[in-house]
Amino acid sequence: MAAMAAEEGDYEAVLCVKPAVHVYRVPPRASNRGYRAAEWQLDQPAWSGRLRITAKGKIAFIKLEDKTSGELFAQAPVEQFPGIAVESVTDSSRYFVIRIEDGNGRRAFIGVGFVDRGDAFDFNVALQDHFKWVRQQSELAKQAENPDQGPKLDLSFKEGQTIKLNIANMKKKEGATGNTRPRPAGPGGLSLLPPPPGGKSSAPVCPSGERPSLLSAPTQLPGTPITDSLLSWPQPATAPSATTTDVWGDFAKASGSASNQTQANAGWVQF
Repeated sequence: MAAMAAEEGDYEAVLCVKPAVHVYRVPPRASNRGYRAAEWQLDQPAWSGRLRITAKGKIAFIKLEDKTSGELFAQAPVEQFPGIAVESVTDSSRYFVIRIEDGNGRRAFIGVGFVDRGDAFDFNVALQDHFKWVRQQSELAKQAENPDQGPKLDLSFKEGQTIKLNIANMKKKEGATGNTRPRPAGPGGLSLLPPPPGGKSSAPVCPSGERPSLLSAPTQLPGTPITDSLLSWPQPATAPSATTTDVWGDFAKASGSASNQTQANAGWVQF
C-alpha cells in the first residue's frame, strides 16, 4: 500500500507526442508466429487521432486522444518494454500492437500505425529510454541498500604473481655518468679544459719521467695590486750550490787575470 501511495504521488511526465496515428482492429492470432500488418485492412482505420506517451513513476502510459478536444479514447499501461503490452509487427516498422485496458479490468489488443516512419522510431526510442532509466534507478537503489555487496577493486598481488620493470634506460644513464673522464691536471695542480673537437691541445706534453719546466712568475698589470692568490704559485725547491750562490765569481776572476797580465806586460815597448 505504501508503494502504491508513493507511485500515486509521483508527477506525470510527457515522453512523446505524435499528432497523427491510426488505430486498426487486429484479428485473433492463430499461432505464435507474430502479428502482420498486411492482415489489418490498412485502408480502413477504425480510429484516427493523437498519441501521447506519459510516465508516472516506473510505469509508462500510451494514451490515444482526440486531436481537437483531447478526450481519451484508449489507454495502454506499459510496465515492461519490450513485453506483451507493446509488440512490433513482423512485416513493417511503422505498426505496433498494444494492449489497452479500461478501469474495469477488461483488456483488448489493437493495432497502431504511424504515417511517418520517423514517428514510429521516436515512439520506440521513447519507451526504450524510459525503461532504461527505470533499470538504472533500481540498480542504484540496490547499491544504496547494500553498499558492501558491490564489486571491490583489489590491487594486491596474488600468490606467485610477479611484475617486470624495464630499466634499460636507467642503465644507460648510469653508464653514461660513470664513464666521464676527469679533466687533466696541469702543472701546479690546475685543471685544464679539454681541447675543442677536432683541435689540438695547447698544453705542453712532457715525456714520462721528466718534470715540467719552471713556471714564470705572474705578471703584474699597471695599477693592479699583487694579491695573495697571485703570489701563491708553487715554486720548485732547488738545492744551493757554489755556482749559483756567487754568480759574479767567474767575471771577477776573468777581470783579475786580465789586470795581472797588463801589469806583467808593462815593461814591453809597443810599436
